[in-house]
Amino acid sequence: MRSPKLAALELRRFGRGRLPRVALVALLLLPLLYGALYLWSFWDPYGRLDRIPVALVNGDDGAAVGGRRVAVGDDLVKGLRRSNTFEWHEVSAAEARQGVEDGTYYLSLTMPADLSTRVASSSGDSPETGALQVRTNDANNYIVGQISRTVFNEVRTAASTKASRSFLDRIFISFSDIHGATVKAAEGADRLTNGIGKAEKGSKDLADGLEEAKRGSGHLTSGLKKLHKGAGDLQDGALQVAEGTRKLADRVDGAADRVRPFLKKNGPQIADTATLVADSAGVISDHLQAFVTTAPVAESGTRTASQTLDAVYARRCVGQLLDDPACGDLKKAKDAAAQAARLAADVNTVVQDYHGDMTALQKDLTTLQKQARALAEAAPHLSDDLDRAVAEINALDKGAAAVAKGAGTLHTGLGTAATGVADLDAGVGELKTGAIDLNGGMYKLGDGSGELAGGLHKGAGRIPDYGEQDRDRRTRVMSDPVRLVSEDLHKAPNYGTGFAPYFIPLSLWVGAMVAYMLIPPLNRRALAAGAPAWRIASAGWLPVAAVGVLQTTALMAVLHWAIGLQMVHTAGTIGFLFLVAACFAALVQWLNARFGAAGRILVLALLMLQLTSAGGTYPVQTSPGFFNAIHPFLPMSYVVEALRRLITGGGLGPVWQACAVLVAFTAGALALTALSARRRQVWTLDRLHPELSL
Repeated sequence: MRSPKLAALELRRFGRGRLPRVALVALLLLPLLYGALYLWSFWDPYGRLDRIPVALVNGDDGAAVGGRRVAVGDDLVKGLRRSNTFEWHEVSAAEARQGVEDGTYYLSLTMPADLSTRVASSSGDSPETGALQVRTNDANNYIVGQISRTVFNEVRTAASTKASRSFLDRIFISFSDIHGATVKAAEGADRLTNGIGKAEKGSKDLADGLEEAKRGSGHLTSGLKKLHKGAGDLQDGALQVAEGTRKLADRVDGAADRVRPFLKKNGPQIADTATLVADSAGVISDHLQAFVTTAPVAESGTRTASQTLDAVYARRCVGQLLDDPACGDLKKAKDAAAQAARLAADVNTVVQDYHGDMTALQKDLTTLQKQARALAEAAPHLSDDLDRAVAEINALDKGAAAVAKGAGTLHTGLGTAATGVADLDAGVGELKTGAIDLNGGMYKLGDGSGELAGGLHKGAGRIPDYGEQDRDRRTRVMSDPVRLVSEDLHKAPNYGTGFAPYFIPLSLWVGAMVAYMLIPPLNRRALAAGAPAWRIASAGWLPVAAVGVLQTTALMAVLHWAIGLQMVHTAGTIGFLFLVAACFAALVQWLNARFGAAGRILVLALLMLQLTSAGGTYPVQTSPGFFNAIHPFLPMSYVVEALRRLITGGGLGPVWQACAVLVAFTAGALALTALSARRRQVWTLDRLHPELSL
């Protein structure tokens, strides 16, 4: 009988009663339950982290930065709640500590009271780092602790980035403030340049005015010298007149009676004397009039010059940002002009103080002149007017004394005025020199202020002035300058898809293992009939391989349509799993056929070795050396690698390599099973009385 028929007869046994049918159904569904339930439970645990209760303690008191309140803790709480990373429970610190201890919460995240203060300190003199406090308890769940470290590292990075952006934003705002201040300084420098230009023109006008003042002070000095000399002559003449009038009065008063004959006798001589007196009075009157006119003019000119210098000094040297190199000379000129003005004022004051006396003197001189003229005219008949002349001479005596006194005072005042005017002339000369220097300095200052304004405009152009959008973009880049741009060539959409290459072959191995608990590895009828060994091996392998195909079909149908497993190469995956089921069936068959009851234990042991060395969870390189050593020699290692490429995509080289390995393992296992079948055709004492029976 051929092997397919023997295999069909073996499977037909399960239709002879209710219990065998139930056993066959259980056999078909066992890999489904094993693989589907495992994958279902592991399908997307990271997508359900929001069901994990975590304690959240916000103890942050906030801080004030630049007049604005900052609450980093509140911002983090809002961000965490929006993220739905965990099931957050805001509790007190004591409740969080107790909850993590007794398992109410898997872990806790605490924001300390000084979190905002420490974060805000980045812009102060003593920057400090803020600390988020995480408390875990591996006695509750170790994996949750590992997940939390990744999540909280992201939280820490986000908080650090936010703090950096706040700090950098203040720096860019400072740049904008500096830019604005520099622009204002440049505008001020422009105004300064314009003002200096006006001051330069004013200094030139000042120099021209002082030139005229120098000429006027020279004229004033010459005039005062002449006036002083005339006043000296006037004083001498007045004294002489006073002495003469005194003597005349004394004589007239003492010898009026005796004079009358004399007057009659000496009329011509008297007329000549009177004429001389009249001429002298005219000279004195002429000089007084010139002095009265010159003194106020001198005072007005010096006062105007002093006021002009005061205004220039105030505009150039008082309250200015930059020191004017001409300020020293301006001060000297200002002080000299003030002194000259005071001296001229003193002279004018003297003139004004004695203006009444001069007027009286002028009047007296005029009277004297008239009387002298009258006397000269009346000399021939003086005797007739002696009495009237005596009275007039007495009055003349008094007036001459007053004139002499006034002339002395005038002479003294004019001497002082002459000295002051000489000093004034020298001071105005110095002022003129200083004004010329000032004009040159103002020219240089104008050039310097122009360069200053140009430099400030250039500096303002180089200082960045960021708008809100530009500032936000720059702070975002500088606070997180390096980003990880990852490219997943063949991304598994969820946790279950990533573990499917590990759990699917596991379930198929279990299915083959359980199948050979119900189906004998070697067909008894073929053994009894003395069939060839290869046919006996095929007859025991084909039923389980067929069951494996059905198991694979049921498992993949549920994984795809019920759980949602998506495969890049669907047909290739299913066809490859048929080969896997056939290979696993051949290996389990050989172990059971060769070692009998002990073979079932070896099947389980081989499964454990494959699970631990296949690299289905962590890379095999992270396992101890023993598992790295056996990894290349076990079929599941190749199956896992091939299924990863078939399900998530990638090059198919590992798939073809796995197919070759599986075919080799299948052929080798069938050959070893045939050898075992040949041995089983010979009965021995060990077969009659086995040492172990399961």
